[in-house]
Amino acid sequence: MIKKERHVLIILPHPDDEAFGISGTISAYRKMGVPVTYACLTLGEMGRNLGNPAFANRETLPQVRKAELEKACAAMGLEDLRLMGFRDKTIEFEDDEKMVNLVEGLIAETNPSLVISFYPGFSVHPDHEASARAVVRAIRRMNVDVRPKLYAIAFANNTEEFLGTPDVIHDVDDMRAEKLATLKAHISQTVWMMKETEERLKDNDPEMIKWLRYERFFAYKWQEDFEETF
Repeated sequence: MIKKERHVLIILPHPDDEAFGISGTISAYRKMGVPVTYACLTLGEMGRNLGNPAFANRETLPQVRKAELEKACAAMGLEDLRLMGFRDKTIEFEDDEKMVNLVEGLIAETNPSLVISFYPGFSVHPDHEASARAVVRAIRRMNVDVRPKLYAIAFANNTEEFLGTPDVIHDVDDMRAEKLATLKAHISQTVWMMKETEERLKDNDPEMIKWLRYERFFAYKWQEDFEETF
C-alpha cells in the first residue's frame, strides 16, 4: 500500500528518468491528492536517440525532449515541474556545494515528507550519481528530527549484494495506463522499447507484467552512510 505523504519532491537528472521506475508511484500520489514537485536537472540534450525515423537533430533535441517531458507530466497528473537548466552529461563536473545548495533550496521551499532520487554508488550513470550525492549530502545536513524520508532508486549490477532487497515496493497495477502513457510520451527515446513492451503485454508475458506492476525503492540508511566512498 502506498502511504500518503505531505509533499513528495523528486530530483532526477534526465527527462524519462521518472518514466521507467517511478511513474506509477507519481501517478498514485497525484490520484491521492499528494502534491508532487519534480525537479528535472537537464533536458537530456545528449540523448542517443533522435527518433526513428529521426525527427530531431542535436540542436532541436532539447526542445523535443522538453515537450515530451511536459506530456509525460500531464499523463501522471503532475503539475509542478521544475526545469533546472543544467546540461546533460555535465552534472558530475558541477561544484558539489552548488548542487547541495540547489537541493537544500528545493527542500526548504517544498517541505517534503519524502524525497525520491537515485542511490549514490548504485545508479550507473555519472549524472545519476552526481544528483544522488547532492541529495544525500543536503538531507544529511538536516536535523534528524526534520529530515524527509529518502527513497532511492538503485539498479547497478551489485545492488543486491550490497543493499539487499528493496525496502519499499509499490504495487501500481491500477496506474498501468498512466505508466504506459508516460513511457510513450518520451517517444524519441522509447520508441523501440514500447513496441517490444506492447508485444509482450499482448502475450501476457509475466516478467513484463511484473515490471509494470511493481516499483522498487531503497529507503536510504543513514546509519550505514558511506559518504567517503562517493
